[in-house]
Amino acid sequence: MTTSFTGGCLCGLVRYQINGNPIRFYHCHCSRCRKVSGTGNASNLMVELENYQWTKGEHLIKFFKVPEAERFTNYFCSECGSPLPKIRPNVDIAVIPAGSLDDEPDFKPQAHIFWNSRTEWSCGSGDLPVFEEYP
Repeated sequence: MTTSFTGGCLCGLVRYQINGNPIRFYHCHCSRCRKVSGTGNASNLMVELENYQWTKGEHLIKFFKVPEAERFTNYFCSECGSPLPKIRPNVDIAVIPAGSLDDEPDFKPQAHIFWNSRTEWSCGSGDLPVFEEYP
C-alpha cells in the first residue's frame, strides 16, 4: 500500500514528500533517540521508500553521524533544529520522525522498543507491546 507522507520542520523552511509503504512505527526509548528528540522517546515511522523529494529548503538540511554508531545519524533543519526524515536510498528506507508529519498517519504505532533504556519519568506503554531491544 503506497502512501504519500508530507511534512516539514518547525520554521517551515524545509518541506518534504515521501511516497512508500509503511513497514514499522515504533516509539524508541534508547539513549540516542532520547537525546535527539529531547523527550523520553522518539516516535519514528519507517517506510519502504518508493520515491521522495525535498519540496523546499533542501540546502538547509544538516546531519550529525554518531561516530561510534553503525547507522545512527540525525538529520535536522539548520535554522530551527527540527528533526527531519533520514532517507536511505541504498536500502530503500525512509525513517520519518512522526512529529514532522503534516497529518496523522493511518498507520499506528506498533510497539515501544529499547524499553530497558527507558527513563523512569517517561510515558507508560499503554496498550502497546514493549521490547528490550528490536522485536
